[in-house]
Amino acid sequence: MRLRGNLHAHSLFSDGVHSAERVIAAYEDLGYDFLALTDHDDRVRPDYWQALGRLRSRLVLFQGIEITYTPLDQHVGCVKGDREVLHVLNHPARYRLSLDDAVRRAAAISRVGLPIDAIEVTDTGHYRSEYDLDGSGLARIATDDAHRDAHWGRAWIEVEARRDRDAILRAVKAGDFRLGFR
Repeated sequence: MRLRGNLHAHSLFSDGVHSAERVIAAYEDLGYDFLALTDHDDRVRPDYWQALGRLRSRLVLFQGIEITYTPLDQHVGCVKGDREVLHVLNHPARYRLSLDDAVRRAAAISRVGLPIDAIEVTDTGHYRSEYDLDGSGLARIATDDAHRDAHWGRAWIEVEARRDRDAILRAVKAGDFRLGFR
């Protein structure tokens, strides 16, 4: 089954401009199949994980967080399935990293326990071809990094998987997906 989704979105839990419920409704309206809310770890309230667990939708919802890895001032997306976890090197373009620098950064972060599985080839949904090259050893994903309405639906991935969090994350890790942009 082909499923379309976004693995990096923000809400009022951190620096987004809409409630999680409104963000979810927007992606439902866009016809998406799955969504990860990944609010910033240094801005969420103490009951963040419980609040995520109470959200309901027809979408396959992932619980996630955007980790600020302070030794390198790097954001790392953490998307949780039921057993699987996906770690993403977020927005290398914003940090003006070359692909080689991004790969070195991903390796350094992996060595300390955050095993980077993927790299974003987008910056707030805008395609950045310099990161979409073979040789990184990482899955290359497109995300919206959605903070506000204008970001919704700019970029996505389509996976061949069951409607199951772990199956979707395994497909991403295996590179069994394609990128989409508007």
